[in-house]
Amino acid sequence: MSQTALAQTDTAFTVDDGLVPPHGGELKELYLSAAEAEQLKQRSAGLPGVDLDTRQLCDLELLLSGAFSPLEGFLTQRDYDRVVEELRLAEGTLWPMPITLDVSEDFAAKLAPGSEVALRDSQGVPLAVLEVQDVYRPDREHEALKVFGTTDRTHPGVAELLERYRPVNLGGRVRGIQSPAHFDFAALRDTPRSLREWFAANGWQRIVAFQTRNPMHRAHRELTLRAAQQVGAKLLVQPSVGRTKPGDVDHYTRVRCYQALLPQYPAHSAKLSLLPLAMRMGGPREALWHAIIRKNYGASHFIVGRDHAGPGNGADGKPFYGPFDAQHLLERYQHELGIQVVPFPAMVYVANRDTYLPSTEVQPDDEVRDISGTQLRRHLHEGSEIPAWFSFPEVVKILRERHPAQATRGFALFFTGLSGAGKSTIAQAVVAQLLERTSRSITVLDGDEVRKHLSRGLGFSRDDRHANVTRIGYVASEIVRHGGIAVCAPIAPYAASRAEARGLVEAHGDFIEVHVATELEVCEARDRKGLYAQARAGTIAQFTGISDPYEVPEQPELRVDGNAGEPAVLAGHIVELLQQRGLLRV
Repeated sequence: MSQTALAQTDTAFTVDDGLVPPHGGELKELYLSAAEAEQLKQRSAGLPGVDLDTRQLCDLELLLSGAFSPLEGFLTQRDYDRVVEELRLAEGTLWPMPITLDVSEDFAAKLAPGSEVALRDSQGVPLAVLEVQDVYRPDREHEALKVFGTTDRTHPGVAELLERYRPVNLGGRVRGIQSPAHFDFAALRDTPRSLREWFAANGWQRIVAFQTRNPMHRAHRELTLRAAQQVGAKLLVQPSVGRTKPGDVDHYTRVRCYQALLPQYPAHSAKLSLLPLAMRMGGPREALWHAIIRKNYGASHFIVGRDHAGPGNGADGKPFYGPFDAQHLLERYQHELGIQVVPFPAMVYVANRDTYLPSTEVQPDDEVRDISGTQLRRHLHEGSEIPAWFSFPEVVKILRERHPAQATRGFALFFTGLSGAGKSTIAQAVVAQLLERTSRSITVLDGDEVRKHLSRGLGFSRDDRHANVTRIGYVASEIVRHGGIAVCAPIAPYAASRAEARGLVEAHGDFIEVHVATELEVCEARDRKGLYAQARAGTIAQFTGISDPYEVPEQPELRVDGNAGEPAVLAGHIVELLQQRGLLRV
């Protein structure tokens, strides 16, 4: 049995464990020794700091553990530019995805090359310190086009990049103080080093890795089992549990499903390990990135299926990526990738043969059956039978526990528009019509009331406005999480703030954005408080529509003109939309 030897050279470790070498040849673990980490932790209290969001936190964790080898920090501009344009770091190593730390203009103004920044979690716990080498302002539209192949905000990665990323990137090396805290599934959270050690201790050398963000059913089991048998390898099931696509099944439920599925494989042939990855849903580039990460964990092979990491269809109704684009890109770089790509077609159930087959082996007279994600959710919601050929009873039981039949799904109605547009009035009319139809709990988060209670003390700077909308989004997400209806009616002038609120809510339910697109002149004419007049006179600063911008929503679920009809009529259109989306049972 091979032994694992990891020789430390600063932040790099030369690996001699009989497995494929890490990307770039060395495992770049970025944690300091215990004594150095304690010293840096104490000193970090006096440094300017960033509280990392979910994506940044996932990226930092994988940087520190070496999963992003050969990176030693967030990309500098030279690395960023070449990654975006050529899928390579500045020195030439293959790397397809920008790993960047974005901050606000105000925060960046305090920094210069040579500065240090404390990187903290949401509770303010210091995890690492960034040694700033670069402060630069990327072209986000260009990045979206090159990395994702589109600027269509229907793409979740594009929407986040263009609406939520802050304008300035900080590049530089990071030094790790401690790892992010995880209180769930601790035994399954391997680092590249610990997983390599497990492989070596158990005599695993040929390992085929499988990436997933969904519960696994019989088709997935057949696909992974056949792929492992095809290349004579053991199987690593390594799902992404950091952040996936909005609306996906939560990772707690998914991991329980994976645990229930594992006994369906031959004994000692499959291992489950969790990857704290923030997915970008970037299709071909993301597939290449996934392969490199699995190589760093010690896998020798990587399964690439149909439409790997694809987010579905765009605003034009067409898929963002072709079904085999990811396979083609990985094949193009196979000679320097260092991990063997295992392209595999979709597995389908053929009823007349009562078996699963690769889609490429289906005959014209075969009876192929499938259940889409939408159909599965409907079965769960209705409590109707899920065919035995589709999934395993142990997996279905867990899904039914998480999504009990006839359970109400929460949603948030988020009205946005200029002051005086009619948001609150239309919202009140919607609430009245909802209460005529349902006894469900409805909570109204009106802009003025929120300012009085939840956001007392906040001003009207861009940061304060963002904080106000984020607070509304958080409260709404908690209401939605418990199956309630949140009706929100702030001005919410900035696209990034609205996107943040959407992200919070969509982790638990549906987010329906209604843009009340009333003309500015109409809003001014309605101004009972004289606020527009004061703004025109200069006595009120940063007034939306006059001295501060309103960023018009590009793709709201509904757009209404608050001057084009009676509030009750406009509310009726909104209620009709909710019915069409299956959010109301009437």
